[in-house]
Amino acid sequence: MNCYVLRFAEIDPSRLDQVGGKAAHLVQLSRLSGLDVPDGFCVTTSAYREVVQDLSRDDLPPARLRQAIEAAPIPEQIAAEIAQCLEEGVAYAVRSSATAEDLPTASFAGQQDSFLNVCGREGVLRAVSRCWASLFSDRAVHYRNQNGFDHRSVSLAVVVQRMVPAEVSGVMFTADPVTGHRRVVSIDASFGLGEALVSGRVSPDHYKVRDGCVLERVIGAKQSGTYPSVEGGTEIRLNGTERQEARALRDAQVLELARLGRKIEAHFGSPQDIEWCLLDDTFQIVQSRPITTLFPIPVQDGGSHVYVSVGHQQMMTDAMKPLGLSVWLATAARPMETAGGRLFVDVAADLAVPARRNVIVNVLGKSDPLIRDAIMTLLDRDDFVPGEVADPAPFPHNYDTMMEYDPSIVPELIARSEATREELKRKLQGLSGPQLFLRVLDELRQIRTTLSDPRSFAVIMTSMNAAYWLNDHLLEWLGEVGAADVLSQSVPNNITSEMGLALLEVADVIRPHPAVVESLQQASDLRSLEQLEGGRQVMDALDSYLQRYGMRCAGEIDITRPRWSEEPMTLVPALLAHVVAFSSGEGKRRFEHGRQQALQKESQLLERLRDLPGGEEKARQTRRMVELLRNYAGYREYPKYDIVCRYFLCKQVLLEEAARLVEAGELREVEDLFYFRLEELGQGPPFDQTVLESRKADFRHFQKLSPPRVMTSDGEVLTGRYRREDVPAGALAGLAVSAGVVEGRARVLLSMGEAQLEPGDLLVTPYTDPSWTPLFVSVAGLVTEVGGLMTHGAVIAREYGLPAVVGVEQATRLIQDGQRIRVDGSRGWVEILAE
Repeated sequence: MNCYVLRFAEIDPSRLDQVGGKAAHLVQLSRLSGLDVPDGFCVTTSAYREVVQDLSRDDLPPARLRQAIEAAPIPEQIAAEIAQCLEEGVAYAVRSSATAEDLPTASFAGQQDSFLNVCGREGVLRAVSRCWASLFSDRAVHYRNQNGFDHRSVSLAVVVQRMVPAEVSGVMFTADPVTGHRRVVSIDASFGLGEALVSGRVSPDHYKVRDGCVLERVIGAKQSGTYPSVEGGTEIRLNGTERQEARALRDAQVLELARLGRKIEAHFGSPQDIEWCLLDDTFQIVQSRPITTLFPIPVQDGGSHVYVSVGHQQMMTDAMKPLGLSVWLATAARPMETAGGRLFVDVAADLAVPARRNVIVNVLGKSDPLIRDAIMTLLDRDDFVPGEVADPAPFPHNYDTMMEYDPSIVPELIARSEATREELKRKLQGLSGPQLFLRVLDELRQIRTTLSDPRSFAVIMTSMNAAYWLNDHLLEWLGEVGAADVLSQSVPNNITSEMGLALLEVADVIRPHPAVVESLQQASDLRSLEQLEGGRQVMDALDSYLQRYGMRCAGEIDITRPRWSEEPMTLVPALLAHVVAFSSGEGKRRFEHGRQQALQKESQLLERLRDLPGGEEKARQTRRMVELLRNYAGYREYPKYDIVCRYFLCKQVLLEEAARLVEAGELREVEDLFYFRLEELGQGPPFDQTVLESRKADFRHFQKLSPPRVMTSDGEVLTGRYRREDVPAGALAGLAVSAGVVEGRARVLLSMGEAQLEPGDLLVTPYTDPSWTPLFVSVAGLVTEVGGLMTHGAVIAREYGLPAVVGVEQATRLIQDGQRIRVDGSRGWVEILAE
């Protein structure tokens, strides 16, 4: 038997499918001692389905379905049950309560309609119908699409509560919604009903509370308010001058409200977004839902932690699946924590020791100035206490450099890496089941030994220090800005820049065959090329390219991402652009042009130096630094390439094992493997399907979150800023990483697959890792939101001679695709010139 209406006292709050998220939460709150919740009842999802089932069979578009639901009569039995719960002369608040609402990962705040001060039987019935219909409003449909909810799987209940003619209303967040600080309660308050505040029609008072103290009081204008109308519904009234300037809440009331908020947060176990109202000096709670926009805290153990994003160092800030996280953790030379599908390093112990603090701040500052500024902001606070750490984690590398060039060291390092990859391939052959997973885990942990090779790290540090030395000294001696950028063009042994130029050679093979070009423009895969003239030749060239570079992809530090070898069509847009934009031999010409520019620059600088006092010695030192830079800078890219090669070898055997598990019925699909950690896979089947589905939902949520550069153990996000006075008005500040100034059309790309580039375009993107390199040969400049002086995009931009500015906050939002911009890679800013 269907149950169409339930009073609050009759509701089982665990029956989300019956009463929806809002009602379930209100019922729980109504049963907490010390909280006042207006009484009411719920029109259940059974009533909604009874009305909508016939209409939904017609497969109407959302707008038509909304109109049909609103116009449909409510069946008499449902109407009668609603009427039995109504009291004569009492006004009600009628609000939607969807089954996909007030969830931990999707709040659905404001997506369905609410109606206040509803009077009489017919008024309530009409409001219920309008609530049902609002499930198919444009904004609600769009929100469900964005959050991956099937429209047919969502039902709607309706909450009907006694109306509170509030004197003051507002919202309260039990964590700061801007900074994420979990110990700060943020309260907005205004006179009258809360409708004006939540709809943005009034500037409310704003209060912040921390640890029982009111930290902040900002009195809003409150020029008007929403109040109950005598005839039913609401009306907007202007507030008098005295009321506009008056505080909506006294400090004692603010503190009491914050106390109630903490109580509600403790009950639900997570920070809450709470709607409240005040009548006769008593607070009443009318809604509470999770705050879904906060970035999770890696570890909450009561200690003092400072978490620095690994993704901002690795040029990959997207969420990773559990397998990808576990693989990187196995490889990492330093302990890391996970949160929101990302990785973080806790540097609190390092900040507690002055010598280590200086190293951390300087290293991170060169990598990302915004991280450095965020940490310095934290250190400058009077209340910052890094905590006592008896034995901070050792640094994974020493920072020694070489004084002279050794021509044998880079070839030896590369040869050793190639040999150990072959050995890894042999070790993984013939294994299956838990033994395979555990062997992969063990082999990944062995990569730490390779990464900690002092010779490898010394080569990298030597080239970095040489670049810093050249830029600093040549600026001082000659006024030369960014000299190392030109001097590092077309260096040997740069596997990443070679990869970009090698794709030009594949384009050279395609260009003479029009039928192949036409097929690539239309095809969804490459199999059709086999039958075309020149197709076999093209396939051989592409296969050769993929043999050397096919383990790469966007976000390559995540082993679960599809590699170019797995999805070679990813390269087609770049190949087609190369075919049109360039002539045969462009790759070799570009490399030689860059090499000649570097040699000419070196010659010019040495000649100018010799004319200075002490010039011969200055020239000698400079020549030695140029030699170190040019012979060692290319190796900077190789360790990452080596890691990605090993990841791909491991991934191939993992996918083969996943296919066996699917065949055995232990997994539903191969990609399900990506939602388990290697340690879990090593325990063997069965694999918990509930855990699997939960992690899939978590990953979808994590994809929508933006990871912070720096976060404290209180959840506070520290963004950092550029403290500069030389930036032109209206320009976007960033870090200058490759010298030169260029103007052109901005192409804002969020993924490599969107690439439709023309020569002279300026690439604007959240980040670039090595997989973006093939696009660099088609553009004239680079702007990224994430990056530092020695990150991949910066290194390759200098190699190719492209002006580049990185670390430009929200560049992909502030710069519109197609706008004309100026990129100043010498001084570190971007100017928007025209639409």
